[in-house]
Amino acid sequence: MNLTWADIDFHEGQLHVARKVKSGCIQAWQPKDHEMRTIPLSVQAVSLLAAWQSVSPENCPYIFMVQERWGYYRKKVSDKQWSEGQDLVNNMLRRLKTLCRKAGIQSYTIHDMRRSCITNWAKHLPIHVVQQLAGHSDIRTTQKYYLSVQSDDIRKAQRVQSKLLGRIPAKDLTDPLVTHSARKRAFPGKQVNHRDL
Repeated sequence: MNLTWADIDFHEGQLHVARKVKSGCIQAWQPKDHEMRTIPLSVQAVSLLAAWQSVSPENCPYIFMVQERWGYYRKKVSDKQWSEGQDLVNNMLRRLKTLCRKAGIQSYTIHDMRRSCITNWAKHLPIHVVQQLAGHSDIRTTQKYYLSVQSDDIRKAQRVQSKLLGRIPAKDLTDPLVTHSARKRAFPGKQVNHRDL
């Protein structure tokens, strides 16, 4: 809700999540992780944002503020009556529920959209990239909440294993008795000659 048009780089197709300093009609705001991060935007997202910008209120710095709210907000700011911490965009959850109902799907929260986005990234990007894009200071947060193993993941792992094993000549396959320390380990009921280790 705190995104401004200045946060969008249309040319590079990027969105910058950055803290805001109170200035004019811009309210002070800071991301949860206190750090700026850059999110890549799809071609479709850039097109939608460009179309949205063409109908947005004139001189309104905020992306998601509609004309009626902009008039109200601008007057409150100029009259020095805007309360710090007040929602820049009002009734967002109500609007989301209305859209969900019209689409014939269950209601979701705003955070569910973030969770879906991060989960989709996790299916295609390395975990350290997902962590950075999500703004998690600890990679364990990314792992715990966004990297659940799905049945599709298991099937994909099976396909990868089959593909790999199909390409590797039998003579080059790793000896299953060799561990990461390159030592043979004893299995229950099997004698190992220590001179062979």
